[in-house]
Amino acid sequence: MSPAPLHLRLPATSANLGPGFDTLGLALNRYLEISATEAETFSIHATGRAPEVCGSLRRNLLLDVYQKTLAAQQRDVQPLALEVVNGIPLGMGCGSSAAVRLAGVALAAHFGRLGWGRERILVEATRFEGHPDNAAACWQGGFVAGCWDGGTVRAVSFALPAAWQALVVIPEKPLATSASRAVLPTSYQRVDVVANLQRAALLTAAFASGRGELVAEAMRDRMHQPYRSKVCPLLPQLLPLSGSPGILGVCLSGAGPAVLVLVESPDAVEAAEALIIETCRRETGAGIGIVEILRCKIENQPAMMRS
Repeated sequence: MSPAPLHLRLPATSANLGPGFDTLGLALNRYLEISATEAETFSIHATGRAPEVCGSLRRNLLLDVYQKTLAAQQRDVQPLALEVVNGIPLGMGCGSSAAVRLAGVALAAHFGRLGWGRERILVEATRFEGHPDNAAACWQGGFVAGCWDGGTVRAVSFALPAAWQALVVIPEKPLATSASRAVLPTSYQRVDVVANLQRAALLTAAFASGRGELVAEAMRDRMHQPYRSKVCPLLPQLLPLSGSPGILGVCLSGAGPAVLVLVESPDAVEAAEALIIETCRRETGAGIGIVEILRCKIENQPAMMRS
């Protein structure tokens, strides 16, 4: 008997969260949704964001991960008919690649009859990612702190206060993660590493206890944001807003170029959005310097996988 169709819903994520480089992540309520059935040949019908990328049968990350996972387990590749609805911006630091890699592994586990549970799927997707922050947040939901030793993912997730909201400020041009990593130094001063360790610990504790007044200081970073500012110009424009009335904190979203603005309540969203637009307009002179501001809630539920 053939495997039943598989339905997936995976949330967007914002990782690093300032000092939590390759460690901390947060799930947001924008989704990659996939319905898959066995077929004679591969086909993809894609809607939503970047349908030309998501729907291409060539150089498609989803199909690549699916086929590589099956090949690694010495299983035949079963062609699939895929319905894809993508709500996650591509190349903006919103976890699109982690969601796709998780989906590719989940499809391989299901249609290849690999017998993998959710934990093994996360491990294999993290192997493709190389770090656990986006993948664990996408798979487990909520706020996630995780580590990866090359074979095991250890991650803890918990829900944030229900009132907290997220604004994701998206610039015009995407940025490849490889390009964003290329500007980072190969070594750091001890004082900078200690400063980040302190703030990553404080940020985790602040999130766990709902201490919003600590977030602005806890999101300060010395390991990646100062260097990535040169390729993520929205970041230096918006960082000074951290701790402003209604704004809990500001940080780069993943590797950028989008910026995450954490807001204390739904009532503060409109004022925060207006302040972001005015700041970008004032700093850039010619235009606001942004294409879109996504209003998001924190997604505290894990990714859905249903057959």
